[in-house]
Amino acid sequence: MTSSLIQPLFDGPLDIIGDIHGYADELFQLLELMGYERRDDRYTHRDRKAVFVGDFIDRGPQIAEVLRVVRRMIDNRHAYAVMGNHEFNAIAYHTSDPANDGYFLREHNEKNNHQHAETMRQLNADELREAVNWFCTLPMWVDLDGIRVVHACWDAQSMNVIEGAIDEHGYGSTDFMRLATENSSPLFQAVKNVLKGKEVSLPCGVSFADKDGHGRTEVRIRWFEHPARKTFKQYALPPVEEIPNMPVPESASNRVTPYDRSEPPVFFGHYWLRADRPARLAPNIACVDYSVAKHGSLCAYRWDGETELNNEKFVWVDARQ
Repeated sequence: MTSSLIQPLFDGPLDIIGDIHGYADELFQLLELMGYERRDDRYTHRDRKAVFVGDFIDRGPQIAEVLRVVRRMIDNRHAYAVMGNHEFNAIAYHTSDPANDGYFLREHNEKNNHQHAETMRQLNADELREAVNWFCTLPMWVDLDGIRVVHACWDAQSMNVIEGAIDEHGYGSTDFMRLATENSSPLFQAVKNVLKGKEVSLPCGVSFADKDGHGRTEVRIRWFEHPARKTFKQYALPPVEEIPNMPVPESASNRVTPYDRSEPPVFFGHYWLRADRPARLAPNIACVDYSVAKHGSLCAYRWDGETELNNEKFVWVDARQ
């Protein structure tokens, strides 16, 4: 892996593109809608660049094609990208556990095997090895000239922990990955916050089924807002109908550092939002994941330097399947 924080050389208008999950047709349609032209398996724009929020793999039917086109855009400096939790999971899934011979840093159990199955099915051994090596080059966040991009949560405290681990162990070293996947490690929680988002525990006895049917006793939250005077239903991201309209306890505030309105706009994916029209979550907060892999849409935001985001600048294409 390279450093988790990069300063690209380009400071022009940017198109921030949500989680693709192997849906190449929708990606190509969206790029063409925004004026990108395809040349030799890469898309270019005369005066714009793309920024991908991660989660290129798993679920969809065209994973190899997504990786090929996105990588060529990045290699030719027509795009940037950050790591998604699915890329991080893939690295851990294919990294041997140095403390347990024959095991991997991400357990090969039924749940994890199912999540990664389409990628394993669609890529041959060489393609898979090359993809995982490429995932290791993706930063966990980028701080561009005027905007910030991360897969799930911009959290300075977690990022400081990650940077400290990079300084000590090297980004992507065996020790870094081991600590990043070890539940008791501060690095584990920091990486989880940045790539998977913050969560709060639901009241005792309350649970719900997530998008994949797994039971959950914690709920992802609107990490950029303080939980004071909010209910679990109001504070969940995405909204969850099954959870109670009960106040979020004061203890949850210990897990949250609200994102100040004076900070640069921050864009992220990950949260499987659903809406007829994408919209900002706050004046300087936008999620661009609108569930293309669950019959939703592939979404982008066309940023031109504004500090207050405009709902009219979202563009999207509906999933074809």
